[in-house]
Amino acid sequence: MASGRGPNNDITDVPGIRVGQAEDAAVRTGVTVILPDNPAIVAGDVRGGGPGTRETDLLDPSTLVDRADAIVLSGGSSYGLGAADGVAAYLGARGRGFRLTEIEGVPASPIVPAAILYDLANGGDKSWGETPPYFDLGRRACAKARIGVAQGRHGAGYGARAGAEQGGIGSASFATGDDLIIGALVAVNSFGSVRMPASDVFWAAPFEIDGEFGGGRASGSLPPAADLPSDTKLAVARANTTIGVVAVNAALTQAETRRVAIMAQDGYARAIRPVHGPTDGDVVFVLAVGGARIDNPLSLTRIGSIAADCVARAVARAVFEAARATSR
Repeated sequence: MASGRGPNNDITDVPGIRVGQAEDAAVRTGVTVILPDNPAIVAGDVRGGGPGTRETDLLDPSTLVDRADAIVLSGGSSYGLGAADGVAAYLGARGRGFRLTEIEGVPASPIVPAAILYDLANGGDKSWGETPPYFDLGRRACAKARIGVAQGRHGAGYGARAGAEQGGIGSASFATGDDLIIGALVAVNSFGSVRMPASDVFWAAPFEIDGEFGGGRASGSLPPAADLPSDTKLAVARANTTIGVVAVNAALTQAETRRVAIMAQDGYARAIRPVHGPTDGDVVFVLAVGGARIDNPLSLTRIGSIAADCVARAVARAVFEAARATSR
């Protein structure tokens, strides 16, 4: 098999990975669920100064549980963490989850790490009182899990912003010539800009494959990086975060999976400027679904490098597809 982007060019090119999404147009928010067919080794890395997460303690290799049944990305700030409850309820009702021992009448405990972004101030109707929509959105997204990812203004990216632009959901994949497949999915709600100054060219342009986000290229030299990009001045401080998931068809330990997550965070830095600031909550989860055993540091480095490129491409695709939908 020749190397290049996968047939769907999204995270579901990784065997055993499906994605479900649900939105509430009135609230201007949504949820994205990444659902492996079987519990997958999970790890993560948190870089932003304002994260909102669930189940991140178990991402440490020293803890008991090393696999996840699903990963949830949600709008809604802290309210959005309730989406993982809906996913856990959906999966638990179908017998999925962790059991230390089998005891009749005792249900399994679905393991559902989650991360949220802030979309509360985007103009949607947030007058939900004591019944935020996220439990139902999580359940609905899980029920819709499938192969293929709707990109742009969908799921957790439905009400997101990227600097001064519409944010969204983006995904990309890469298949090597030796049957390794890596995919990334990102909900982009960044304070930083995804485009080069005074340009419509994406910072991620050097990593683009086959014109997947417009094919724009920089001409001439860029202005010196003496200050924040001008379009970030239109972004809403304290209302940011880029959250994402990488999947790989390799048999990794949890410690190895964590290293891939650390390297994958570099994809944000390649695609967003600035990033990892005090108002961002940037998170990357990684799912290793099994496959070939990686038995040397060079192979693991290769996976992490490809993962970072996929993350950068996914960031640009999110904004590109959101802008393209808006212009129609």
